[in-house]
Amino acid sequence: MRPLRFALAQGLLLEGALAALRAIALDVSGIAPGGRRLVVSCGDIEYVLARPSDIATYVERGAADLGILGKDVLMESGARVLELVDLGFGACRFVVAAPRGALERSLDEYRHLGSLEVATKYPRVAEAHFRRRGVQVEIVKVAGSAEVAPQVGLADWIVDLVATGRTLAANDLAVVEDIAPSTARLIANPASYHHRRAEIAPLVEELAAWAASQ
Repeated sequence: MRPLRFALAQGLLLEGALAALRAIALDVSGIAPGGRRLVVSCGDIEYVLARPSDIATYVERGAADLGILGKDVLMESGARVLELVDLGFGACRFVVAAPRGALERSLDEYRHLGSLEVATKYPRVAEAHFRRRGVQVEIVKVAGSAEVAPQVGLADWIVDLVATGRTLAANDLAVVEDIAPSTARLIANPASYHHRRAEIAPLVEELAAWAASQ
């Protein structure tokens, strides 16, 4: 049987993930943030470093047994994984935002025309939110910064992930409403959790206790 494989998201969450794993006495000494090694063996665990958007895929398809990634990625991916622990770090939130001075106008246009154009990198999250609200929108998927879309007439509103809100303010956007909060989550492949529960369950318990103490 191969070593237990743990997928970690490169980028903003990596330092927090490593701190959590160190706190439960897992060896992460071979992992260097910003390093080029993407598969690192440390004792009985093999770590895989990947883009946040790929972590859910690796865990869902069994290429990794466990993973740490943001709830935002889980929501957008729709991956069929077990969400085991809210680790609490990496806090941010999905919001709907609009130009600060054009909110009333865009709402009035919506009432008369019946549809809003919403630019976002997160179409699944945006579609689900507006469907729940009973608001008809046209989703405009963008790959880069959504904040520019209202300024150039690409969309009326945006759905984006924000931490401090400073980028919204710098682009003269205001939050219309919150959609959902996001923090780092411990996830598992369902089959791995069933077949390797003796290995995984103690890690889950220790990480849950660590998160509760923060």
